Amino acid sequence: MRKRIKQFFLYHSPEFLLSLAKFLKKQNRWKYLAQQKKSHRIITVEKLIDDLKKIGLKQDDAVLVHCSLSKIGYVKNGAEDIIDAIEKVIGINGTLLMPSFPAKGRNKNYLESNPIFDLRNTPSQMGAVTEYFRKLPDVKRSFHPTDPVCARGKLATWITELHFGQLTPYNASSPFRKLTECNGKILMLGTTLNGACTNLHTLEDAVDFKYPVYDEKIFEVEMIDESGNHHRMKTKVHNPVYSAKRNNDELKPLFEKEGVLVNGKIGEADSMLIDANKLLEVMIKYYYSDGVTMYTPHGEK
Repeated sequence: MRKRIKQFFLYHSPEFLLSLAKFLKKQNRWKYLAQQKKSHRIITVEKLIDDLKKIGLKQDDAVLVHCSLSKIGYVKNGAEDIIDAIEKVIGINGTLLMPSFPAKGRNKNYLESNPIFDLRNTPSQMGAVTEYFRKLPDVKRSFHPTDPVCARGKLATWITELHFGQLTPYNASSPFRKLTECNGKILMLGTTLNGACTNLHTLEDAVDFKYPVYDEKIFEVEMIDESGNHHRMKTKVHNPVYSAKRNNDELKPLFEKEGVLVNGKIGEADSMLIDANKLLEVMIKYYYSDGVTMYTPHGEK
């Protein structure tokens, strides 16, 4: 019941209240990290590498990382150390992916403000690690107005190259679905299924989804590509009314039972490593058998 109440307020509260709550939460967390620094309780790159290997990340992996830096503990060089550790584990033939979504709140509210999406310059609002990663050399970014993904490594171009022009963000041409095709993984580094697991939406574009999760309005967005050329692109966004019905964390027991995810600790952060392809397969299986979705996590019954 408490989780449902929390979800209701999360999706129905005004943007300014959500922003204030996040700010106060971050303030408390930064005070805690300052105390860790003062007492020399430092999470090193070596510690991160060891923890990443223990949770199951391996050489040559393609991995999409959803990260809450503050949950990990005091990391001396912050985002730099996080990315360094992950890339050392996956090696030169691996691929690191991170979301670089431009909206601070709901995508519908964001697009109603008529933004221009600039591939090179529009910042990521998905946390400090994603914005640091976005600016690094050789990072590719998918050309999408609401759900762009950044990638660096062997499969970076292939994963990001076809996102432009897709009416929905999570279809077969998206980085999220391509991650399933290359047997990729999703690392929830201090984040929860409720808070961050974008790949749960791949179900909605993989089947004839029975719920009206996309808003009726189709937005046309002005976009600027890597060479500075201007384009227009049509896209759908989620219906905020249906978004309020999500309860992703209630799916976790099912995913654990089906071997979709492994739990572990990265630094101080409760984390999960998810098999992206198995996640989609299990979602499709239980959607057809029991009507299980993130909106109906216990099925239609």
